[in-house]
Amino acid sequence: MEEVERSAPSVEEAIEAALADLGASEQEVAVQIVQEPRTGFLGVGSQDAVVRVRLRARPDAVPEDDLEDQGEIAAEFVEGLLSRMGLTTGVELELQEGTMYVNVLGTGPDDEDMGLLIGRHGQTLEALQELTRVVVGHRTGIGSRVIVDVQDYKKRQRSRLASKARDIAKRVARTGREEELEPMNPYERKVVHDAVSGVAGVESSSRGEEPERRVVIRPRA
Repeated sequence: MEEVERSAPSVEEAIEAALADLGASEQEVAVQIVQEPRTGFLGVGSQDAVVRVRLRARPDAVPEDDLEDQGEIAAEFVEGLLSRMGLTTGVELELQEGTMYVNVLGTGPDDEDMGLLIGRHGQTLEALQELTRVVVGHRTGIGSRVIVDVQDYKKRQRSRLASKARDIAKRVARTGREEELEPMNPYERKVVHDAVSGVAGVESSSRGEEPERRVVIRPRA
């Protein structure tokens, strides 16, 4: 089963039902809203939301050659941008767990430049990531699978987040009560979904609108 159509009182509930049927996370699907919900008057003429949800190609199906091409484009862009900013850095590619990282490494006497690139709570790094995503997408015509990292900031963040998600998932499996996490960006939610998928008896989905969209972990029905 690669595509399902589901209805529910809200678009989000319909999407969640489709994701459950497909056994997929929101990052793994394309969603088409067939019909918006309508409340009607005094319950008369109301209609459910209808969505059509289709599985995308799984991430591990992306050819390694494509990842290397994306990585080279991203590395060239990042290196040129940082050079124009006057920052002393090195750039190298690393393929890890099906993700191509563009690692930015400090080459100066201290890490001041690296701290500037990361920014408060990683905000500057996220902006650099978005610029790189746009450039890679424009050059290749497909979605970017490249992660820009500065001195392993993203890898450490990913490790901590995955560990936290697994701990919460185990607690949900033990207590039988769902838990809602703090708002996260799409990259962070993907890390959580992947971590939760490895814990028996639980499932995850996302709730809310950007930038307040959150992951919810609940017992598997």
